Amino acid sequence: MYDTKIAVQNVFIKQIISIFVSIKSITMTMQQLEYIVAVDRHRHFVKAAESCFVTQSTLSAMIHKLESELNAVIFDRNAHPVVPTPMGEKIIAQAKVILFNKTQLEEIVRLGREGLNGTVRMGIIPTVAPYVLPKFLKETVKVHPEMNMEVTETRTSVIIQMLKKAELDMAILATPLEEEGILEIPLYYEKFVAYISPTEPIFKKKEIRSSEMPTEHMWVLQEGHCLRNQVFNFCDRGATTRPMYEAGSIDTLVKIVDENGGYTVIPELHVDLLGKAQLKNVRPLTSPQTVREISLIFRGDYVREGVLNAVADIIKTIIPAQMVDNRLKKFAIKL
Repeated sequence: MYDTKIAVQNVFIKQIISIFVSIKSITMTMQQLEYIVAVDRHRHFVKAAESCFVTQSTLSAMIHKLESELNAVIFDRNAHPVVPTPMGEKIIAQAKVILFNKTQLEEIVRLGREGLNGTVRMGIIPTVAPYVLPKFLKETVKVHPEMNMEVTETRTSVIIQMLKKAELDMAILATPLEEEGILEIPLYYEKFVAYISPTEPIFKKKEIRSSEMPTEHMWVLQEGHCLRNQVFNFCDRGATTRPMYEAGSIDTLVKIVDENGGYTVIPELHVDLLGKAQLKNVRPLTSPQTVREISLIFRGDYVREGVLNAVADIIKTIIPAQMVDNRLKKFAIKL
C-alpha cells in the first residue's frame, strides 16, 4: 500500500520535472498557467480576471508575457468569444496537467505532514446531536482511530463565534447562515413532522397544513435555538399568544405534549426515537412541506481537506441515503 503511494508520488514528481526541464529557459509561473486556463474556461478576459481576483490589465499582461516567452500565440483575440489557437489548445491542455499535479503534490505533502492525525474540534447543535453524534463518534473511533475528535454541543450563535475565534475547526448545524468567512457544505435535508396530542382537534387529520397550527397550542424550544426560529417561520404568523413553556430539548417537548396536550414540531430523525404508542401522534407537515438543510461548516482558511472528507463520509453512512445531499453522494469536498 505504501509502496503504491510512493510510486504515485514519484510519477507526479517526474512529470513535473520533465515538463520544466523541457522549458527550463522559460520563467513561466503557476499563476500564468492559472490565467490561461481561466480564459479558456470563461472565453472572456474580463470574466477570467474576475475569477482570478486580478484586474484585466494584469491578467492580459501576464498572458502576453507567457506568449512572448513561448513564442506562441495562445488565444485568438479577434474571435468573439475568445478562443484558443491550435497551438494554444495544446499549451492549455498541458497547463491543466501541470496545475493538477501541483494540487496533487500539495495534498500529498499535507497528508504526509498532517494526515488525519491530531485533534479535530467540532461543534454541533442540540437539535442535531441526538441523531448524529452517537453513531458518528462510534464510526470515527472505528474507521479513523488516529483522529482525536473533540465535540462541543451548543447553539448556532455560540458555534459561529467559536469558529471565528478559531476555537473550533468545523461544525454541523442548520444552514444557510450567510456568515462572512464561513463556508457551508450541505450534508443532508431533513423534513419536519408534527407531534400532536390526541386531545387536539387536528389530531384526526392524516396530514397537517403548516397554516393550521396556531402557535398558542404549540410547545417550542427556548429562545436561541435555530429550530425554534424555523418552526415559527412556517407556522401561523398571525398568532400572538406565547407558549406557556419553552423547553430545552426536543425529547422534553415530546414528553410535555404527552402529559399536557397541545403539539410540537420535531425533526424527521427524531421519529426513530419515539415509542410505539408515540408514533401514533406523528403527522406529516404539508403546504409547504417543511425541510431544513444540515451542513458541515468551517472557516474559509481551513486547509485539512482530508479531515472534511472523513467527516462527510461518516455522515453519509449514518444518515438515510434519501436524505443525503446528491452532490455529496457524487463528489468529494475540494478546497
